[in-house]
Amino acid sequence: MSRHLERRQLGCALAMALACTAASATEGGGLGIYPDGLENFMSGALPPPGVHMLVYGGGARYDTLRGNDGERVPVPGFKVDVNVLAPRLIWVTEQQVMGGQLAFHAIAPLLDVTFKAGGERYRSTGLGDMTLGVALGYHVSPTLHYVVGLDMYAPTGEYDRKDPSSLGKNYWTAQPVFALSRISPDGFNADLKLMYDFNFRNSATDTRSGQAIHADYALGWGVGKGWVLGVGGHAFQQVTDDNGPNSAAGRARAFGVGPSVRYLNDKGWLFTAKWQQEFKVKNRPEGSQLYVKLAIPF
Repeated sequence: MSRHLERRQLGCALAMALACTAASATEGGGLGIYPDGLENFMSGALPPPGVHMLVYGGGARYDTLRGNDGERVPVPGFKVDVNVLAPRLIWVTEQQVMGGQLAFHAIAPLLDVTFKAGGERYRSTGLGDMTLGVALGYHVSPTLHYVVGLDMYAPTGEYDRKDPSSLGKNYWTAQPVFALSRISPDGFNADLKLMYDFNFRNSATDTRSGQAIHADYALGWGVGKGWVLGVGGHAFQQVTDDNGPNSAAGRARAFGVGPSVRYLNDKGWLFTAKWQQEFKVKNRPEGSQLYVKLAIPF
């Protein structure tokens, strides 16, 4: 066998190990459970008591693999496309707990994932891993709001350890959340959603992905008539090593930044959009994401 062919096969094997989709985590050296940069303006402002519907949509494209030192890992034809439509139902109760408004929510992501590398192509569509969560919302002032909560990611998506386009991860994740929003119709706006991942073991691979801290952010200026213009992005850092036979060689890291916009009217309609390009990536795929969020009043 020629050295060129050996390198090609090694690169394809590495791509299969590293190139994770939205349904994969840091196991094998890939993306976290949460779609990086999904949240935007208003992430820390809990709506008033009642039932509320939000819809997230958009996509992510990854076309570069980065190694432990941030070096480019050459893989012929590598590309991962992830399209998502994720309805989110929020129930804000009248109940007060520790001074905060008690709320529950659920997200059911519908995914379309295509993976290509070394002449191979895989595609999966359907329900991904669902999120169930509980939260407490606080309204410090008309401009300052925050939320503390706990989200659980359930392995509801279809999983095949040999298919890199699998929709599920085959393990649970517990994720404490803190989100803060400063809202001003004609001034400075800022949002931060901070998360920490505790991953359970994947029984199919006997591997437990390392813990990770990550955040979404948005900064902008209110220009009137419900519009805010600014920038947003995300940051991701794995803080403990994987454990098990499918462990990554190192810890994953990524940052993203790009333009962000928000529209909100007095009838309860909310629209946000954010495009972000990743940089300073290590030990995972690198790409860009475009996500929109729509709040639909009942």
